[in-house]
Amino acid sequence: MRDGIEDVHNLGLNAMEVQMVRVNVIDRFPDEEEVGLTPLDVVNDLIVEIERVKGKKEIRITKPDEKIKEDDTLITLASGLVQNFQEIRELGAMGREMDVELSIHTPYYMDLASNSELTQRCIDNVRWAGTMAEQMGGGMVVTHLGLFGEGDRKVAKKAIVDNVAGIMEWWEDNNMSPLLGLETSGRQEVFGSLDEILEICGDIKGIVPVINFAHVHAREAGGLREPQDFGALLDRVKDYVGGHYYTHFSGVEHEAGNEKRITPIKKGDLRFEPLAEYLADENPNITIISSSPLLEHDAMYMKVIYERVLTKRVAKESRLKRNNKSDEAGEDEEDLAEDLELEDIDKPPKIKEKVKSEKKPEAKKAAPPKAEKKPKAVKKK
Repeated sequence: MRDGIEDVHNLGLNAMEVQMVRVNVIDRFPDEEEVGLTPLDVVNDLIVEIERVKGKKEIRITKPDEKIKEDDTLITLASGLVQNFQEIRELGAMGREMDVELSIHTPYYMDLASNSELTQRCIDNVRWAGTMAEQMGGGMVVTHLGLFGEGDRKVAKKAIVDNVAGIMEWWEDNNMSPLLGLETSGRQEVFGSLDEILEICGDIKGIVPVINFAHVHAREAGGLREPQDFGALLDRVKDYVGGHYYTHFSGVEHEAGNEKRITPIKKGDLRFEPLAEYLADENPNITIISSSPLLEHDAMYMKVIYERVLTKRVAKESRLKRNNKSDEAGEDEEDLAEDLELEDIDKPPKIKEKVKSEKKPEAKKAAPPKAEKKPKAVKKK
């Protein structure tokens, strides 16, 4: 995680989704120095639960701030991510310092429908991810919900809704602040169409939809092609996300409304340019996580495309502003000339013409008498 946060920061990106890939649990007795501490304080392991015998009954204690007793059994998580909760808190502080928004994705295979032993393990994974996100200051835990199975879809759906509701009750009892994001699925047999997810989000507090554009594109048989297609999709979830969209993007191959495989962006028919154009126009508050097989490469590819579209948009607006100013200046000159012409038309006659029309003609003065010419002297020869 430490290297990942540094790499994301150095690439000029500002979000990282931590993957819970391997989730293996080991049980052990507490060491002497651990007695009296809470699981959050233990430095030797990442303790996620306590098993305790109460009377003749064995109970599971899932509260992270429960104090450890001598006879307890500690359930430790070998996730391959971090050693203990103290390290998680340090990495959360590191992410905030480097402006990297942190979130967690639960294991990709989930089963919240069958109510089997596997379902209980999946519920545990979601709860443990919530505790880790809480300790590192992450704002989101993303999860899938599982297959419908071979039975009745309505029964499977009810089981999923009930299990999600139970998780959120635990969330509330332990004052967990991260949101639980339900990710759209890419196949028809997997619970997670946009309508199914929005229905749960509307009924249970603290749940938000997570839009995986590749999954939606596959389920809609390639329906995301133009900027307005992306806009219409985000408008559908606008009232459920609290002002911040959390999304995934990758390439995808699909057939008959089902995802076949996730691909690099350039290999699928889902293009990022139309989404970039929508983002440049509307500027929503959105996080886009690269879920491509080329993880960092396609994250940078999306960043470059978005910046290119944004730069073109800004340059175009600047040209329009300059043209508008030139047009306004030309219009001002034309308006000034028109105003002067109108002023000449509207103003009263010239003063001299007015005086001429009002003055009475003066009497002509008598010309002075002409002097009589003297006769020329005659020269004598």
